[in-house]
This record gives sequence, C-alpha cells and structure tokens, in this order.
Amino acid sequence: MWRTLKRGLFAVLVGIAGAFVIAYAGDWAVFHFSGSPCSTVTVNRYLSVPLKGNKEEFDFLGSSPEPCSVSLFPHEDKDPCWLLRRNPNKWDAP
Repeated sequence: MWRTLKRGLFAVLVGIAGAFVIAYAGDWAVFHFSGSPCSTVTVNRYLSVPLKGNKEEFDFLGSSPEPCSVSLFPHEDKDPCWLLRRNPNKWDAP
C-alpha cells in the first residue's frame, strides 16, 4: 500500500514539475520571439527607517515608472507587469 502511495505522489510531483518547465519554456519562447515586449508600471517607493525602541518610520519617496516584462515569469531582470500592477508599492532599505 505504501509503495503505490509513494509512486502516485512521485508521479504527481513529476507532473507538476514537468508542467512548470513547459510553462516557463513556452513563456520564454513567446517573450523572446516576439521581440522582448516590455512596458512600464507606475510604482510607489517607500523607505523604511529604523528608530529607537524597535520602531520604524516609513517615508514616501515618490512615484516612478518601472520597466516590466509582458510575460508570466520574470525575464531580463524585469518583474512581470501583472505582478507590479498587483503590488505597486516597493520598499527600500536604508
């Protein structure tokens, strides 16, 4: 019984890993063969400054456009645009 459970679990894990590899390869191919499509998203930047007594101060640094890749996964050191639109706040450390 344990052998069949282990085999089934292994088959599921291999299937998930294979699906991820196929999705990434397809995303890479579409991104590079379509001319590396990029866009920009306006991002709000904040600075977290440590204070005395384990307190923090958050300073707004302003908004700035940030380049992003039009893809499912990050490419060319750019985050995907869907991720930046979903999380438009960037936190910088001092």
